Amino acid sequence: MINRTIALAKYKGTFEQPDIFGYYGTFGGAYIPEMLHPNVEELKNNYLKIMYEEGFQKAFRDLLKDYVGRPSPLYYAARLSEKHGAKIFLKREDLNHTGAHKINNTIGQILLAQKLGKHRIIAETGAGQHGVATATVCALMNMQCVVYMGEKDIERQAPNVARMKMLGATVIPATSGSKTLKDATNEAIRDWINNPTDTHYIIGSVVGPHPYPDMVARFQSIISEEIRWQLKVHTGSEVPTHLVACVGGGSNAAGTFYHYLEDFTVQLVAVEAAGCGVQSGRSAATTQLGKPGVLHGSKSLVMQTEDGQVVEPHSISAGLDYPGIGPLHAHLFESGRGTFLSATDAEALESAFELTRLEGIIPALESAHALAGLNQLKLTAKDTVVVCLSGRGDKDMSTYMAAMEKT
Repeated sequence: MINRTIALAKYKGTFEQPDIFGYYGTFGGAYIPEMLHPNVEELKNNYLKIMYEEGFQKAFRDLLKDYVGRPSPLYYAARLSEKHGAKIFLKREDLNHTGAHKINNTIGQILLAQKLGKHRIIAETGAGQHGVATATVCALMNMQCVVYMGEKDIERQAPNVARMKMLGATVIPATSGSKTLKDATNEAIRDWINNPTDTHYIIGSVVGPHPYPDMVARFQSIISEEIRWQLKVHTGSEVPTHLVACVGGGSNAAGTFYHYLEDFTVQLVAVEAAGCGVQSGRSAATTQLGKPGVLHGSKSLVMQTEDGQVVEPHSISAGLDYPGIGPLHAHLFESGRGTFLSATDAEALESAFELTRLEGIIPALESAHALAGLNQLKLTAKDTVVVCLSGRGDKDMSTYMAAMEKT
């Protein structure tokens, strides 16, 4: 552990927030069309000032408590712990209103949009949880809501599409490319270019041009803020040995890691979607397959061909079906601060059914990837592990039902 701390010392101070240009190490920045420059500059110049105003913080915290239902429990998973031979806790983001961590960010961004005088909201979504969370806060605040979603994801996440529509959102299918999250993001950015004055784009992950990766990480940092005091209640210490979270774009992982980023004694474990296998040609394991490039407004690791064309990703999980990761996570990978693993579709399914039968908790397929990562760690009785259970499995029941029919 001492050697690890020494090796990471040169990166001290580069993880919790980007530099003034929005870079975490060599990743980040704002690569945007000229027409979006005023919007992004407006956000960059105001987001920190607004976020930390006393009135904003009170409104944000009150809604997290009374509307979202925070703090979310930190649950000691006794049977899962027995299986792995370590103390394993689940951070129950699945118990939040709307069923995932996404609501933490949308609450923050809708309040920010109001402060900026915006009255129309757009968003992208993959698994539909961010879309539902965005539609929810727009209904709460009586604001127009347009959600872009890949045509493929609309089919496999039908319950969440119905929820968005019931909440009053307009759901527009993205019909180009792989018809998944990447393509929905492309469409949302086009909308923002065409409606720069009255519209705020609520990006759902730690991706996009600066200041989005930092802003979303700060809103999601409530997760690790709670873990610290909750873990102390359970164990007498605020500090686990491992934090584990799934990573597509990476907002739940950023929130889980945030207050431990500079504590190098804690192993940060990010689990990507290997799909049918990392080398199968049908994967979303960006750190294994990607190289530096620009995607959706920032420089990060991107799955791409030799001539820079984005490679279509694949994952059984719509929320991880993305050909890149957020710049913070790219920096965690490049620096060695984060440990990046991957889990296949089959491994995620197996872990989802295992948690259900051991603990009576049906996880989202995204979260099941994080659980699958536990099998790759060499854990001992001295280890204390916190896994972010980022969402519940209601939205994935059709996939689970199909898997059960095959067995």
